[in-house]
Amino acid sequence: MLWLKVRLLQRCARQIGKAFQDRLATDTNTLIDLPSRDPHMRRLASDINAQLRLLRSQRQRYQRGDRQVKEAVTNISHDLRTPLTAICGYLELMKQQELSPDAARYLEQIESRTLAMKGLTEELFRYSLAVSDQPPALQPMDLRRALEEALLSFYGAFAQKGIEPELVFEEPEGRFLLDGGALGRVFGNILSNALKYSAGDLKVTLDAAGRVSFSNHAPGLDPVVVGRLFDRYYTLDTGQSSTGLGLSIARALTEEMGCAISADYADGRLTVLADFSPAREP
Repeated sequence: MLWLKVRLLQRCARQIGKAFQDRLATDTNTLIDLPSRDPHMRRLASDINAQLRLLRSQRQRYQRGDRQVKEAVTNISHDLRTPLTAICGYLELMKQQELSPDAARYLEQIESRTLAMKGLTEELFRYSLAVSDQPPALQPMDLRRALEEALLSFYGAFAQKGIEPELVFEEPEGRFLLDGGALGRVFGNILSNALKYSAGDLKVTLDAAGRVSFSNHAPGLDPVVVGRLFDRYYTLDTGQSSTGLGLSIARALTEEMGCAISADYADGRLTVLADFSPAREP
């Protein structure tokens, strides 16, 4: 009979372990229910349930706090846009006045810092929307067409900097379940980053699986720096007028659509790869 009891205890232990892993992997209020009458196993299940209750309470508190922080960032950034716009308007009026050389220089610095703050506020607002709890509106998308439209919208900006993108496109197999607005912002933010930091070239490739890469020469970088490109507020060059949120927003939006984005640096070239293959329609 001893061997039977041992096997029953082993079975109960496996049940508790599996149930515990299931509870950790899913957001559920269900606790571990153990059919065994063994007092030691029931005590173990009771102790684990107590920890699960504590974990659930902490998770709910975190989710509430996280939601409140996101709402606060959205509201604050939205409220700052109006006064900053007004300040920019008054600065434009002051520039039309007769000013001494010193006053004109001071005004130029004030305008530069105000525009930088306005840009940061806009990016904060966009970032708070990008990481909101609202699920993406997925619908069948023509990935190649969306990419071509994004590139076309940047044609003038690239031409002004003397950049003629090299395009290597394959026809994707099928359509992709993506959020059109989010996809456009992902491409736009990646292209904006290339426009700021490219050494004069850009190669864009699209393969049949739905992987899109943006590659350009970027002297002065290294793998450590590139590994931080998706961090919030991190910029490649602090002298640039940049908030460091563009690629962070691109990553948040891409991951919300169930896809992935990464960056690599090799032979002096920066490559940003957006992999939309998980979103391809079956």
